[in-house]
Amino acid sequence: MTNVKQAEGKLGVLVVGLGAVSSTFMTGVLMARKGLAKPVGSMTQYDKIRVGRGADKKYLHYKDIVPIADLKDIVFGAWDVYPANAYESAINCEVLKEKDIEPVKDELLQIVPMKAAFDKNYAKRLDGDNVKTCKDRWDMMEQIRQDIRDFKARTGVARVVVLWAASTEIYVPVNEKVHYHLADLEAAMKANDCEHIAPSMCYAYAALTEGAPFIMGAPNTTVDIPAMWELAEKTKMPIAGKDFKTGQTLVKSGFAPIIGTRCLGLNGWFSTNILGNRDGLVLDEPANFRTKEVSKLSTLESILVPENQPDLYGHGNDEDTQYYHKVRINYYPPRNDNKEGWDNIDIFGWMGYPMQIKINFLCRDSILAAPLCLDLVLLSDLAARAGRYGTQRFLSFFLKSPMHDYTQDEVPVNHLFQQYVMLKNALREMGGYEADEEID
Repeated sequence: MTNVKQAEGKLGVLVVGLGAVSSTFMTGVLMARKGLAKPVGSMTQYDKIRVGRGADKKYLHYKDIVPIADLKDIVFGAWDVYPANAYESAINCEVLKEKDIEPVKDELLQIVPMKAAFDKNYAKRLDGDNVKTCKDRWDMMEQIRQDIRDFKARTGVARVVVLWAASTEIYVPVNEKVHYHLADLEAAMKANDCEHIAPSMCYAYAALTEGAPFIMGAPNTTVDIPAMWELAEKTKMPIAGKDFKTGQTLVKSGFAPIIGTRCLGLNGWFSTNILGNRDGLVLDEPANFRTKEVSKLSTLESILVPENQPDLYGHGNDEDTQYYHKVRINYYPPRNDNKEGWDNIDIFGWMGYPMQIKINFLCRDSILAAPLCLDLVLLSDLAARAGRYGTQRFLSFFLKSPMHDYTQDEVPVNHLFQQYVMLKNALREMGGYEADEEID
């Protein structure tokens, strides 16, 4: 029997960024709850998992195991540097056809973005004027807290989840003097340390302090620092991140296990992408791409580990101690939101004979990201009601670079099917069933 609090009242979903991903997410949820579209790709809406064993075995949807919020109870809000409402954004982004937007036009028009907490140094390619005037980072955070309180009062929602679906910020290396302790982080915010305190950190701090779970959907450093873990423990709030696992990394985390399980060797894996949406524009800036590169590179190294199998993976760069792994992203406006990923994989088999695998994934970035947004929001809300706080490792399935305690040399689980076991076991436990699958 589950002891998770029921999902009573409305669930506020406050999204940072009202671009292609957010407007597609919102439109899809509004269409789905009118029965006009299907939320395909959403685990919370479609997946069934086994609970119980033997004669007690049954396969249930998530909502039949744990109390998940209903789509009809979701109320959207947003922040963005551009003033366009959700309807205008959905039309402008050209991800969805007009016929799939018009039936929910009235509801989308009501979603008008609040002024964003923004620092152009963190996303030089963005040029919106719907931004807050802030004295310092602490004031920035306090203004966001006020926005959350105002949203709650205006809409009457019972709970709020904050989701970052905005652009990738420039890379912020973890600094022990600022990012390791909450007191140091707060001091840096008050001292307006703009080098070490990204705007996204102000959103995260504000959300957690206002009792809202925070999800980082970009590869930003944001909540991936000990000071934020400390805040999540203090506020008893869940955090999850980082970076939505949509296209190429989804393929990588699912395909790399084939090579590993079959005991084939790897000489190199070259990944390249083209995309033309606002995310692509921002990532065309080298400092922003660096943030994404760190996130995308981290996936493979914990699945195919050279130290564990030197004969199979100990070839390539790093003085012949590891296979060669390279990731590239190129801004290409004609494709807009239709991202294309190429993976060229050089493997070898029996007696070292070389072979190649080529994967060409012509995907739609926001179409893949929208169901992840829904699942992360609903499962983070569930975790909060279940009394789970801090880093939610069971949500790694949805994320490109799962958060982990690097101060204790923890290795993140990037293997897609092991991540799926973590997800299922967490749902079983929250539903009052035995967590009965091993990750090994």
